[in-house]
Amino acid sequence: MKKLRFLFLIYTGTVFVFLGGCNSLDKGSDKKLKENTKICPQCHMELPDSNIHTTILHDKNEQHYFDDAGCMILWFSKNNTDLNAVTTEVFTNDTYKYIKASTAHYKINEKTPMLYGFSAYENIQEGSIFYDEVVIRMRRGEHMANPKIRKQILGY
Repeated sequence: MKKLRFLFLIYTGTVFVFLGGCNSLDKGSDKKLKENTKICPQCHMELPDSNIHTTILHDKNEQHYFDDAGCMILWFSKNNTDLNAVTTEVFTNDTYKYIKASTAHYKINEKTPMLYGFSAYENIQEGSIFYDEVVIRMRRGEHMANPKIRKQILGY
């Protein structure tokens, strides 16, 4: 009988520990975003403070900020927006400023926030491609987030 009582106490204690840990009224878990925090409309990630790999879309009176050039292209496709009807800018890895996305040179094998691999450069780089090819590759799924393409690009 003592063994049964002991097992019952252990069982109820374990249940209370698990139920007590799942308190939905925990005020410490409420994270408020800073007022000037920018969120990518495609993947809903916060943009880095350094602006590296970020893009800006200027559409009428609105600006949309993306954490990865690939996110911007996917967002265009999802919202049936014409790439030529809006102004897009990318943050360059060599000059650390925003330039027109269509004039940038892109390397395809870099580590980016969403792992698509497209990094913008203002000056031409060895093995770089143009914006039109980046758009085509993203729409086809030929980016570093695709394991088959990553293996092909990295050569292993």
